[in-house]
Amino acid sequence: MAELLRTHPLEAWTAAFERLPDTVRIAAEPYVAMVDVRLGTVGPGASTALGVDLPTAPNTWVPAGAGRAVWLGPDEWLLTSPTEAPEELEGRVRAAVVGLGGSATDVSAQRIGLRLAGARVRDVLARGCSIDLHPRVFGRGSSAQTTLGQAGVVLLALSDAGDDVAVLVRSSFAGYLADWLLDAALEFTTTPDR
Repeated sequence: MAELLRTHPLEAWTAAFERLPDTVRIAAEPYVAMVDVRLGTVGPGASTALGVDLPTAPNTWVPAGAGRAVWLGPDEWLLTSPTEAPEELEGRVRAAVVGLGGSATDVSAQRIGLRLAGARVRDVLARGCSIDLHPRVFGRGSSAQTTLGQAGVVLLALSDAGDDVAVLVRSSFAGYLADWLLDAALEFTTTPDR
């Protein structure tokens, strides 16, 4: 049987992303395994079983090994892993939470990650996002489910300075969002004539 090659939905945007200046860098992140976890009670048992203290403060994320644990709601988290296959992550997490009355669902194909870095990242995001992205409010460890342009996204602050942000977007909206980001970054890519 022939093996199908998996291509990234943002492969066609790579060259355009690479032409951006250092003040606004955009890159498509590689695929990562993602599991949606539902768990009514978070306690020491869940933390021990999962190997990570799930964030309980709204709109936060924490490192989880090489991946992340993102708070999505009072009883919902997104766990990511760049080192495990989706079925491995789902199996491991399911085994850890099913005895606690929880569930785990592989959602790896649902979202694509983009990484935005540079001094003008907040300016670009502010073009289509209504939340306060100032570092005193949206610093490292903060997350937000919001819209960017007209696409639903999850934003993750990766630095305290506000110059490094991960954006998780549904795969079907990835091309739209890539075009939107390139357009929003346009004014920061040229130097006005003086």
